[in-house]
Amino acid sequence: MKKIIFTAILFFSLAASALAVDILPEFVIPAAPITYGVYQVGHGIALYSEPNDKAPVVKKITWNTEGIIPNDLTFADLFAVYIGKKDLALMSVTDETDDWVEVIYDNRKGLKGWIKKDDPFKFNTWMNFYNMYGRKYGLVILKGAPEFVYSLFGTPEDNEKAISTINQPKLINLNLIRGNWMLVTVVDADGTPKTGYIRWRSDDGVKYLFPDIK
Repeated sequence: MKKIIFTAILFFSLAASALAVDILPEFVIPAAPITYGVYQVGHGIALYSEPNDKAPVVKKITWNTEGIIPNDLTFADLFAVYIGKKDLALMSVTDETDDWVEVIYDNRKGLKGWIKKDDPFKFNTWMNFYNMYGRKYGLVILKGAPEFVYSLFGTPEDNEKAISTINQPKLINLNLIRGNWMLVTVVDADGTPKTGYIRWRSDDGVKYLFPDIK
């Protein structure tokens, strides 16, 4: 009996810890929908069919570190970024008005709904998001990034010749963003810093790097 109880406790402990795992992009997603930024949500989310208080509610969601109600969604389905210890939960934004944001609430199925902003500063364009979190935590190159992403250039131009390459980056610091390019300082495994421009996203918004939020 004790063995059964211990197994049950272990199972539920593992389940709870699995739910609390941080969510950050690891891979390049070539077919990802076009998004304009992220919106930080609280623990209660009401999603409307249109940006209008009188529009039908598509879905109501509540969540905490132990799970999501309704339980047909996972943390990875719901959030673009989730850091449990910071209580940071960000959803991808596909459209925006002065008072509303359209977000993806099911990343697997691409389902969307509108959230009324309770604070305009909770919405960040990708540019603002990268400037805020990329400068603070540094960047990582996502798995599956094209080979050219590992090249550093002297200017932010596609046809320029590379001035250096990234081999085994220990640290990628963001200096500034210019369109689809970033000026970064990279420290490779040999400890030598290198500075140059890197292509951080494609023309259609596919991201190759992401802030290394901890």
